Amino acid sequence: MSTLSLSGRITPTFRRAAALALALLGAGCSFTVTPPPNAAAVAPPPAAINSQSLDQYRSAVAQRILERNPSYVLRGNPQAMLRSLVVVSFVVDRNGQIVASNVFRTNGDDEAESTALTTLRRSAPLPLPPSKLLNAKGQVELFEDWLFNDNGKFQLRTYASPQAQTID
Repeated sequence: MSTLSLSGRITPTFRRAAALALALLGAGCSFTVTPPPNAAAVAPPPAAINSQSLDQYRSAVAQRILERNPSYVLRGNPQAMLRSLVVVSFVVDRNGQIVASNVFRTNGDDEAESTALTTLRRSAPLPLPPSKLLNAKGQVELFEDWLFNDNGKFQLRTYASPQAQTID
C-alpha cells in the first residue's frame, strides 16, 4: 500500500493562505465582551421626548376644549353608529393663539363641522405649547377628532369613552 505525501503537493501560496486562515480563526476565538451601558444613563432620543411632550400638550389642549364647551360635551359612551366624525387640523402659536384651523376630514355633516370649529375657537387661548415642539415659525400643528352623537354632543378622541357595542 502506498502512502501519499502532501508536502510535495502543497504550494507556498496554499501554505500562506492556510497560515492566514489559522491566524484569523485564532483571533476570532479570542474576543472581549463589552457590557452594555447602564440603562439609566441612556437618554431617550429627541424624537421620543418630543412625542411624549406632544401627547401631553395634545391632552392639555383637549382638556381646555372640553372645559370651555361643557354644554356640547357628551357624557357617557358614544353611540355605536356615530352621527359624524370630524377631524380638525389647527396651528397654535407660542402664545397659545389659534392661527389657522380647518376641517381635515369629515363625512360632510356641515353642522358637526361648524360645531367642531366653533368649539375649538371658543377655547382660545390654548395652553402655551412647549418650546421644543415649536417649528421655525414658532408654531405647532395639531389634529383632533370630534366624535358626534345624533344629539349633536361630542367627545374628543383624546378623552373618548369606548363606543356602545349595540345599536339601540
